[in-house]
Amino acid sequence: MSISQLLPLILLLPLIGGAINGIFGKNMPKVLVGSIATLATSLSFVFALMIFFQIDEAVRVNLFTILSLPSIELNASFLADNLSIWMTLIVTGVGALIHLFSMGYMKNDPGYYKFFTYLNLFIFSMLLLILGSNYFILFFGWEGVGVCSYLLIGFWYADAEKGMLNSMAARKAFVMNRIGDLALLIGMFMILNQYGTLEYLELANMVTVGQIVTSPEMMLGITICLFIGATGKSAQIPLFTWLPDAMAGPTPVSALIHAATMVTAGIFLVVRSNFLFELAPFTQDAMLYIGLITSIVAAFIAMRQNDIKKVLAYSTVSQLGLLFVALGMGAYTVAIFHVTTHAFFKALLFLGSGSVIHAVSEEQDIRKMGGLKNKIPVTHITFLIGTLAITGFPLLSGFYSKDEILAVAFGQNTTLYILVLISVIMTAMYMFRLYFVTFHGTYRGSKETESHIHEGPASMTLPLVVLAVLSVIGGVLNLPGIWFKNQAHWLSHYLERNTAGLEKIVTDHLADSTVMVLMAVAVLVTLAILAVSYSVYVKKNSIPVEDSELSGWEKVSANKLYIDEIYNFLFVKPIVWMSEKGYSFFELYFLNGIVLTITKGIAAGGERVKKWQSGYANWYVLWMVSGIVGLIVYYLVKI
Repeated sequence: MSISQLLPLILLLPLIGGAINGIFGKNMPKVLVGSIATLATSLSFVFALMIFFQIDEAVRVNLFTILSLPSIELNASFLADNLSIWMTLIVTGVGALIHLFSMGYMKNDPGYYKFFTYLNLFIFSMLLLILGSNYFILFFGWEGVGVCSYLLIGFWYADAEKGMLNSMAARKAFVMNRIGDLALLIGMFMILNQYGTLEYLELANMVTVGQIVTSPEMMLGITICLFIGATGKSAQIPLFTWLPDAMAGPTPVSALIHAATMVTAGIFLVVRSNFLFELAPFTQDAMLYIGLITSIVAAFIAMRQNDIKKVLAYSTVSQLGLLFVALGMGAYTVAIFHVTTHAFFKALLFLGSGSVIHAVSEEQDIRKMGGLKNKIPVTHITFLIGTLAITGFPLLSGFYSKDEILAVAFGQNTTLYILVLISVIMTAMYMFRLYFVTFHGTYRGSKETESHIHEGPASMTLPLVVLAVLSVIGGVLNLPGIWFKNQAHWLSHYLERNTAGLEKIVTDHLADSTVMVLMAVAVLVTLAILAVSYSVYVKKNSIPVEDSELSGWEKVSANKLYIDEIYNFLFVKPIVWMSEKGYSFFELYFLNGIVLTITKGIAAGGERVKKWQSGYANWYVLWMVSGIVGLIVYYLVKI
């Protein structure tokens, strides 16, 4: 099949799967519902793989024209180039594994069919976002993943204990994302006004060839708006607090949103718009510093979190910050490399945490776990691999992708390198703490819960094993030049080949000796933190204390730097106060003062006019004759 035939099928399959389950799923066996959803996503992955092996140059497929005017044309068209197909492989591949995991994890949930309907629609929306050939289609997918994330985060809205909190978390994610979405929309209007098109290829040609010279101020405005949009979706300061709260959704949702899909949408937007950002150095600097601050702040908060999913959530925010650091330095292909490895090990960690939660009867506090390594061995080994990968353990996927970011940062300046290294160090500290407290020592929960601890079914363990393998070997995609010279930086060269703008951007690579030194530093740091963590949490059997016993920086970290409280004081309370006062003013002066006055006047007038309705025929005849006479007089005067 040709690319033009395969591309629509990749999009349609999850949509069809969602439609079938949404309409008929309630009356279908659960295994059939899950199988349809998983098969739809898996087939999309297969078709994307077919395009991957045959694509040589960018292919644009136009389905139909949405709007055609002399000055503008909007098309429902899609673009297959190396960037979009690579992202499609990540979304559908990891998405299919999450669907498979969900079949076992959600098997007892009464909303089973709705869950898989939402998952399929989420994948469809994400595919719209990355496969669209213009910002218009991207925006449809952008809003689609926002709506689906709202439905998935608040999926357990009817829960007796946490239903309200789940609903509030979904609402928070929806509202915060709308802030970024508005900025993205404004940026699109500015692009349209300046260039007359929203098509990526046409824009790249205009910008890179210089057909239209854009003022620095206009380019700054466009890129800042796009960056704010990316900030909302990819959870950067100040729009990041929604993402940890999104843990209210089922664990597969956390894996789907935080690993390879929604949170990487902002990264994709910036990489896709690279030719614009290259002309806006101020925006690039802003992206770099905001990403750096986000990475360090989120890592600091994760240091003393005790909810297994919250630790991973703040870890995601921190890793996204590192990605924006790479983007701010112009290392777009390096960012996509880390997106890829992050998809592997973060999906593994979230699904692994789901397997842990499933095993210990829905407990999420790591202080009530411990000693699980022999009770759930598959989950233990795979979770360990994910932990080693994210911490940059030698020869695992995260080691190579993080080393690339550190190398680019070192090439910029030493201070930036040290700050990025601090974030990497903190990542290793909180992840080893999470792993050792959860799986080593003795079990600290109830005896009843301990008696029911068991490994999940094959539908849950198989995705863990696959993702663990990918987390181990994923680094071969972009090996540094010191090894395998002919295959070095394969992914970077692959993305640069036919992705608009990237073919003109070549990241400078450091000398082999410098790369070796940087790798050695990263290895020594990781091993040192591993040794210290093992000593503290295994040999000394230290257990995280209760929040009330914390003090100093630990208390600040456990309370998330009080950022939610600050936002509540600065934004939520004033808006609530203004709403209450505004309603009182509206009720007192508008409703009572204006509306009621008018209605009273009408009522008084009605009282007077109704007296004319006497019920006597002679009075009606009199009024009728008077009217006729009046018309005749008016006619004669007019003549």
